[in-house]
Amino acid sequence: MSQVPRKMQEEEEGDEEEEEEEEIVGLAGYGDGAESFSDGDAESGGDETFLDFNDPFSTEVKPRILLMGLRRSGKSSIQKVVFHKMSPNETLFLESTNKICREDVSNSSFVNFQIWDFPGQIDFFDPTFDYEMIFRGTGALIFVIDSQDDYMEALARLHLTVTRAYKVNPDINFEIFIHKVDGLSDDHKIETQRDIHQRANDDLADAGLEKIHLSFYLTSIYDHSIFEAFSKVVQKLIPQLPTLENLLNIFISNSGIEKAFLFDVVSKIYIATDSTPVDMQTYELCCDMIDVVIDISCIYGLKDDGTGTPYDKESMAIIKLNNTTVLYLKEVTKFLALVCFVREESFERKGLIDYNFHCFRKAIQEVFEVRMKVVRSRKHQSHVRKNKRPTPNGTPRMPL
Repeated sequence: MSQVPRKMQEEEEGDEEEEEEEEIVGLAGYGDGAESFSDGDAESGGDETFLDFNDPFSTEVKPRILLMGLRRSGKSSIQKVVFHKMSPNETLFLESTNKICREDVSNSSFVNFQIWDFPGQIDFFDPTFDYEMIFRGTGALIFVIDSQDDYMEALARLHLTVTRAYKVNPDINFEIFIHKVDGLSDDHKIETQRDIHQRANDDLADAGLEKIHLSFYLTSIYDHSIFEAFSKVVQKLIPQLPTLENLLNIFISNSGIEKAFLFDVVSKIYIATDSTPVDMQTYELCCDMIDVVIDISCIYGLKDDGTGTPYDKESMAIIKLNNTTVLYLKEVTKFLALVCFVREESFERKGLIDYNFHCFRKAIQEVFEVRMKVVRSRKHQSHVRKNKRPTPNGTPRMPL
């Protein structure tokens, strides 16, 4: 059996305890990755004895996202801003990544994946690395290109990475982040995206790989574009996405709502929205509302002794804009929130909206339960398979 490089295995084993501490918390003292993965069931939490790198069940339950690109392209900064709430200005002091870093993101039963950050200076096609093992269990490959630098070398690396990854795993979603566009004018952004899009697809066509689909995003950590891009990436890894979108469509059509998003409140990734087009300004308003609600809840929502949770099933907020539109936020689960855009005249029927929301939340919980049954089933199958493997000395494993 092919193996991941020994160095990589040692880093995984040595960092296992650190990763437990590094799992996304989001709100101080409010849940941890293992609890949120199991929706409160500690027994089925992030137990790496069930989900390991070589296990196909691991990547089915918790898809793997690879962050790749040249040195200093902004990969680690993206991860810190999106999943660690680091200020964009603080990323200026981040040191260059010099080893492969893995992080489990387990904010909810839907936002549940692994991120692997690959240093730009490492040649993972070197014979010491088993790149087939890496790509075989990958759900999405994000390649970050610095738009403010000469990107010819980046395009060459992109082509090599995509072609080899596709041969190993044709089901990978290839996502291209044209990054650091905050320093470009609007015309220059469009021209850069067009040029990179054209060159990347021409290289694939020359290699006879026109069927490979690349998705392109203009991103920056200094605005909400990076959150929206990551939202699109994560949505493709959620098997229940059509069900969630259908539930949102039913909800807004029966409630007189203009637009609705289902947000992960920790990362501000929206895991689903209705079928109407997404407007960037609308998305930014939703993100700002979540920040306001969480910040105020952390200040005034705790008890005098600091106990309790700032965001719970009673959490809701109403913000009236100056354009006769109302922003309405309601808690769905302890890590998910529904944010709606409603006209003032439609919001007068708040009772109807709340009743429909109650039905929507109940349906979401049922989807949760189905997903958790699948997760537990996969873990059990994985556990059984592992117990059947022989030990290194060839003797059968004793059942646990």
